[in-house]
Amino acid sequence: MNIGDGIIDPSPLMNHGGGNNNHAFEQGAAMSVTLTDFQKTSTDGNATTATNNTAIKPISWRNPIQSTNAHLTSLSKIFTWKFLSWVAIDNFTLSGGVMTLLWSIGLPLFKELGIDASRQQLYSTMIISPFALKPFIGVTSDLFPMGGYNKRYLALVSIMLGVVGCTALLILYHSGSADVAVSQGTASVQQLTDFIVICFFAMNLEGATLDILGEGKYSEFMRLHPESGSSIISFKFVWSLLGMIVTQSYVGPLSDAGYFHVLFWIALFLLLAPFYPTWRGWIPEKKRTIDEPGMVKVCGGGMLFHRGIFQQKKTPFIAIALSGLAAPLMSAVSTYADLSLGLLCSGFTLLVLLATTYAVFPRKFFRITLGLMLLVLCRIRITSGLSYFYTANEECLPDGTLCCNILYVGDSYFVSMPMHLIELI
Repeated sequence: MNIGDGIIDPSPLMNHGGGNNNHAFEQGAAMSVTLTDFQKTSTDGNATTATNNTAIKPISWRNPIQSTNAHLTSLSKIFTWKFLSWVAIDNFTLSGGVMTLLWSIGLPLFKELGIDASRQQLYSTMIISPFALKPFIGVTSDLFPMGGYNKRYLALVSIMLGVVGCTALLILYHSGSADVAVSQGTASVQQLTDFIVICFFAMNLEGATLDILGEGKYSEFMRLHPESGSSIISFKFVWSLLGMIVTQSYVGPLSDAGYFHVLFWIALFLLLAPFYPTWRGWIPEKKRTIDEPGMVKVCGGGMLFHRGIFQQKKTPFIAIALSGLAAPLMSAVSTYADLSLGLLCSGFTLLVLLATTYAVFPRKFFRITLGLMLLVLCRIRITSGLSYFYTANEECLPDGTLCCNILYVGDSYFVSMPMHLIELI
């Protein structure tokens, strides 16, 4: 930009550090930059002396591969390579893979069974409700070490539940199952749909369990090493977004072709992926023993109960556990009992949880909880209705389908997910 007969050179504002992440103002004492700090160059090309007599160092650009390698090396010194690998596998295959697959496949699968939009919304809520169980899972992990470990065997049990759910789906659902159920009537469709929802619930339960166990472990590292900042969280979401992008690349085409059975086989592989690293102890943790103060044996000695911690923090533990159980229970009531009763119970549960939060936890936590509740309640969504409209057939829309599953399920993610990935990187 020309100003008068000189050109402003922004070099003093840029980072001149070689291969680190420090900004210029972080090197040595803090510096405030004003217009007098800029070097002005005359129009004839002859450089004049900067008004603050500060030497301008040549700009050095960082190699992205070397910078990424240095960043991962520094992360591994805090979180260990094995745990970073476990986090990457978990988030790529489960958070980015299975969860995205199940969320995306629900629309074409339930439409094939003739389920309407309102009912599909209830089923979708039930399918993702395991993620609301995370507080309950966290309390279980803290209080009941299995085989001496708080996380390892609980994670393995959840993996087995996810695999069993997907295997049952592969055995009982085939390419012609939906047509057979529709031809046999409403009762048959209802039975098959309930079966699918239960299997999807079990598969998402694995993802929710491993997610909260991983969060608990890297939170321990972050407390010990506050200098790590939020780098592990960015690392986690990079792998999750990569999994979403890869998953969306094939869900749309296979759904349009009716190859749901192929998608279930892919889901089974993704559910099995974290088994080996979890079994081999890539989640670092100390083995608990009965000799520790407050520890007692339960279930024939195969499981321990930390009675000491429970007695010290009984009320918060109970409040957190009940809050985790509330959402799945209310989803079940709304889906399988009565919608009005479910809404009434949900409202009552929210008020009870809010009152409990006010009585048990610090006021700041209460205000955050209240704000989140109001934010969610004010965000009315009609996702299922819009999804059915955009992918409706000629019977509903005179001009035909607006979007196929390839476009609606896949391409919309290809616009947003890469942008989020670039932002994180």
